[in-house]
Amino acid sequence: MLVNVLAAQRATLELKCAGLDAELARRSAEPSTLSLLGLVRHLADVERRWFRLVLAGHDAPAHFSSAEDPDGDFDGADPAVGPAAWQAWREEVAFAESYVAGAPHLDVEGRDAWRGPVSLRWVLIHMIEEYARHNGHADLLRERIDGARGL
Repeated sequence: MLVNVLAAQRATLELKCAGLDAELARRSAEPSTLSLLGLVRHLADVERRWFRLVLAGHDAPAHFSSAEDPDGDFDGADPAVGPAAWQAWREEVAFAESYVAGAPHLDVEGRDAWRGPVSLRWVLIHMIEEYARHNGHADLLRERIDGARGL
């Protein structure tokens, strides 16, 4: 059930961005730097952090943000980086799906620097929350871009 709900949230993000190219990077509500492309970049980094770094234990620095530029995922969203952002997001989602499919159970644990031990179950629930929150942002951003609602 958790995997299916997360898959639906991921699909919602793609639907909110469907049919947009350069418009993905258009910012909506000044002074915010939030854009649909920024959300894609942010969620690629979130997927990477929780599944590769925390659960799988890989050395996996973020794609788009850093200690020096913690909002680089949101702020670096210009139309030229759109294809690379989508590619990174899809690669991170594929890794996450593979990791979950190979996990023996939902109590597999990883170690988070802030929270300590976290289970796969906790990460899946957190990811659903993360996507749901940002898909709400995506609803508003998409409507501001072209009036599309209910995608």
